[in-house]
Amino acid sequence: SQRFERQLYYGPILCIGCGACAQACPEGCHRLENGVHAFDRAACRLCLECAGACPSGAIELVGRAATVEELLAEIEKGRVYYDESGGGLTLSGGEPLAHFAFTRDLLTAARGRGLHTCVETCGFGPAGRFIEIVPLVDLFLWDLKDTDATRHEANTGAPLAPILANLRAVDASGCATVLRCILLAGVNLEDAHIRRIGEIAAELRHCGGVELLAYHSLGASKRERLGLPPQNEPALAPTPAQMDAARAWLRREFGLTVK
Repeated sequence: SQRFERQLYYGPILCIGCGACAQACPEGCHRLENGVHAFDRAACRLCLECAGACPSGAIELVGRAATVEELLAEIEKGRVYYDESGGGLTLSGGEPLAHFAFTRDLLTAARGRGLHTCVETCGFGPAGRFIEIVPLVDLFLWDLKDTDATRHEANTGAPLAPILANLRAVDASGCATVLRCILLAGVNLEDAHIRRIGEIAAELRHCGGVELLAYHSLGASKRERLGLPPQNEPALAPTPAQMDAARAWLRREFGLTVK
């Protein structure tokens, strides 16, 4: 979701120290040093010989190319479940609109098959892209990471104003939305932010409600497997009581459907 090209996962906990990867790698990226596996990612050119040779699954390819037709074949396997549950296709990520042409083509094909379509988005991007796919989307799950403009840009690298403008444009077009808002203790878990979430949701004509999400650090293990440095951050997860209080307040003050 952060890089478009393929990458390799390496999970040390799964490594059995057999040396098969070192024997298979033509670049010498893998080696055993005193029985401990070492991986030189800088020298790796993703030939994937190591992943094929690894018997324990410690080395794994992340990311694969697929055509619209291939994905639809996978999606259609769940048709009975979608029909029974009222579900369908959700494009998540990462950011689906970063791959706009493919996303548009996949949504078009899914619409042609009569599938319910949902797009989870951060809301940042050219306004025209959102409006172009509105006829192909039944529901947008709209990430609203913060409502303080200065804090939003500092923590996400993107300005807040275009995200809100795109949200309002999609709402004006008649497309349904649900706001998904992550809460971080010591960052945006504050009364002013919670109130602003309610105000934004209340002004939308086609918003089906708000989902409040507690921050978690499950991505830390993925960073390790991708060879990325750990993020030095405090414990930012709100308590269940804090989450319940925020949900109850939004329901009470704005009459919103809140999960």
